[in-house]
Amino acid sequence: MATERFGIRRTVAGPKRAMMLAAGLGKRMRPLTATTPKPLIEVAGRALMDHGLDRLEAAGVEEVVVNVHYLADLVEVHASRREKPHVHVSDERGTLLDTGGGIVKALPLLGPEPFYLVNSDSFWIEGVSPNLARLASAWDETRMDGLLMLAATVPAVGYDGPGDFMLDGDGRLSRRPASKISPFAYSGAAILHPRLFEGAPEGRFSLNVLFDRAIEAGRLFGVRMEGVWLHVGTPEAIREAEAAIQQSAA
Repeated sequence: MATERFGIRRTVAGPKRAMMLAAGLGKRMRPLTATTPKPLIEVAGRALMDHGLDRLEAAGVEEVVVNVHYLADLVEVHASRREKPHVHVSDERGTLLDTGGGIVKALPLLGPEPFYLVNSDSFWIEGVSPNLARLASAWDETRMDGLLMLAATVPAVGYDGPGDFMLDGDGRLSRRPASKISPFAYSGAAILHPRLFEGAPEGRFSLNVLFDRAIEAGRLFGVRMEGVWLHVGTPEAIREAEAAIQQSAA
């Protein structure tokens, strides 16, 4: 029988390993991040990174690599207290490597199989079916190097941007033209294959570099998420996310 927490329904489908990006400086979250790293800021009584780890645990993930940089000791200690999933730390104390470089550094810990990717500063209230399971069921290794979870921008909490991608009838992604607004934003969750990183730049670089390369090859796809995306990037967004969680539980 399925159990639930914050609207999360447990499942065992999908990759067994994941990467959580948690090394950012959290500048937009100041002054809260003056003494607390962004992944440890609480929303509804739970650290941001634990919301993401809860969803990975519910999806059957057994091991997660978390990269650390700003106030790294605090993040590492917090992560070490987690029993499931087991957390490995990828240390970026010396050099912040951005999203792409951070994953490249962590690849030896992630192994040769596809893995989940989640951001530590965004999560979601589940809809009818668990979103990581939706990703897993849509994943096709023969056609895809990356499968991104897309959030509808209108109902999203804490997001006011123009969107990121256009989604065609087959699920392939293209970039939003500069003159247009897209109904979809990248939610910070995905399944990626390690081959996406073959020939990647050295050092610090954005994951968007590889997303663009996969788009050109026709190998970047998207799935629209169910439920409500919570993008917690500012102190104001914390209150908005907590209100949405409270409303969903009513």
